[in-house]
Amino acid sequence: MARSLRLRLLIGAAAAVFVAMLLAWVIMMVLFAHHIERRAAKELTYDAVELVSRLRLGDDGVPVIDDSPHDARYEKPDSGYYWQLTTKRGALRSHSLWDESLPVVDLDAARATESAGWTTRFAPGPFGRHVFLLERSVRPDRSDNNVLVQVAVDEAQLEHVRREFGRELALFLALLWAVLFGAAWLQVQLGLRPLRRVREELTALRRDPSARLSQVHPVEIAPLTAEINDLAEARERDLTRARRRASDLAHSLKTPLAALSAQSRRARAAGATEAADGLDRAIAAASAVVETELARSRAAAIRDATNTQQSSPQLIAERVIGVIERTDVGAHIVFEVDIDAALRAPIAEDDLTEILGALVENAARFARRRVRVTGARDAGLLLVVEDDGQGLDISAETALMRGGRLDESGTAHHGLGLSIVRDLVEATAGEIELGRAEDLGGLRVVLTWPQTRFVDR
Repeated sequence: MARSLRLRLLIGAAAAVFVAMLLAWVIMMVLFAHHIERRAAKELTYDAVELVSRLRLGDDGVPVIDDSPHDARYEKPDSGYYWQLTTKRGALRSHSLWDESLPVVDLDAARATESAGWTTRFAPGPFGRHVFLLERSVRPDRSDNNVLVQVAVDEAQLEHVRREFGRELALFLALLWAVLFGAAWLQVQLGLRPLRRVREELTALRRDPSARLSQVHPVEIAPLTAEINDLAEARERDLTRARRRASDLAHSLKTPLAALSAQSRRARAAGATEAADGLDRAIAAASAVVETELARSRAAAIRDATNTQQSSPQLIAERVIGVIERTDVGAHIVFEVDIDAALRAPIAEDDLTEILGALVENAARFARRRVRVTGARDAGLLLVVEDDGQGLDISAETALMRGGRLDESGTAHHGLGLSIVRDLVEATAGEIELGRAEDLGGLRVVLTWPQTRFVDR
C-alpha cells in the first residue's frame, strides 16, 4: 500500500466514508428512538385523556369509569397496552393487565407534581417485561382524593420498530457508501490522470534526451515538472560537454600519432627494428583507444537524435564490398550478398555503412576464401555477416566487452571492429549476437533491429 498512491487514496476514502456512514447510523438511530418515544407518548396521551374524561370516584373512594376505552388492545390479556387508575383506597386496571399491575410511585409525591402535566419513563412492567409509561396525578372532583392515571406500552414493541428501522437504514447507508466510494474512485482516477501524462512524457524524455515535459500541468505538479526539465537541461549540457571533450581529445591525438608513425618508419629505416616494433605497438594501442572514443561519440550522437531515417542494406553491402575488393585483404575473397532489394534498415545510411564496413572488413581479414552477407525481415530486420575463417577462440561476451582489445587476445580474433559495431548497433536500439557459421565454419555476426524501429512511409 505504501508504494501505491492510488491505493492509499482509495483506502483512505473508503475508511472515511465508512466512519461517516457509521456515525450517521448511530445518530439517526438515536434521533429515531426519541421520535418514536414522542409518537408513543402522544398516542398514550389520547387514551389517558379519554380515561380521565370518564373517570369518577365511587363511594368507597375507588376509581370508577362509566365506559372503558373502545380499544381492543386494552381488553386482550398481555396485549402490550395497559392502563391503570390508582388511589389510596384501591385501583382499577385494564383487562390486558389480568392479575398484574403497573408500578406505582408514591401517591403523595405524585400529588405534589400534579401541575407538571403528563410525564413519561421506562419502568419494570407486568409479565416480567419493561414498559414505556405515561402517568399523571388528577383530581376527578372537588375532594382532595387524587387519582394516579397510568397508560403504558411494552418497550419491546418500540424496540421492534427501532430494529426494523435500523436494518433498513443500514442497508440504505451501505448502498450510499458504495455510491460514494465509486465517486471517490472516479475522483482519484481524474486526480491522478495528470501524473499518467507526466509518466508518458518521462518515457519520451528517456528515449529522446532533447525532449522536455510540457508546461500544461496542474499547479500542484507544475513545480515538479519544472524541476525535471531543469535537471534534463543540466544533464544534456553535461553530457554534450563531456562528449565534445572526448571527441576533441581523440581528434587531437590523431596528429601526434601520425607523427609517431613517421618516427617509427624512420627508426625502422635506420635499422632500429626492435625500437620501431615497440613504437608501432604503442601507436596501435593508442590508435585503438582513439577509434573507440570516436565511435562512442558517434554512437552517442545517434542515440540522442530522433532518428526516423531508413536505408537499403543491399546497396550499402555492395558498396562496402566494392571498396574492400580493391584492397589487399579483399582481393582473394569471394563475397556473396543475399539481400532483397526492397529490404530497408531503420537507421541512417552513414551509420549502416560504418557498421557493415567494420564487419565485412573484419570478416575479409580473417576469412580463408568466402564472406557472405544476408538479410531478411521477420519480426524486424535481420542482417548476418559470415566468413569461413577460424572464428572466435574466446567467448562472445569477452569479444564484445566494451573497450577490449580483441586483436591482442589471439591471431584469430576480429579486432577492435566488433566493439565499435556493438556501440553503434545498441545506439540504434538494435542487438548484436556472435556465433559460429554452420556451413562456413567461421564467425557469424547477427544484427537485429525490432519492428518498433521501423517507420511506415
